[in-house]
Amino acid sequence: MKAYIYRCSRKPDMYIYLAEEDDFSNVPKEIFNSLGIVEFAMELELDPNKKLAKEDPELVIKNLQENSFHLQLPSETPIEELMAKIAGNKK
Repeated sequence: MKAYIYRCSRKPDMYIYLAEEDDFSNVPKEIFNSLGIVEFAMELELDPNKKLAKEDPELVIKNLQENSFHLQLPSETPIEELMAKIAGNKK
């Protein structure tokens, strides 16, 4: 499975993987707006048996198949913290 990976300007080491190149239509607006400027980084052929630097390839593939995107957060940022920030910005 191919993935299209984009660097996010808000935080170093934050990337969004897409199932289709430049197709952000399935990314919830709140998440997309939290990314900052996105810049294409690379195209990657995913394989569940091929190790990725910071992500579980099986999880990435699953998220791409189910949601059309996967968000790689900086290692020090728990997903709960990011979602709380997004929720706080909606008020």
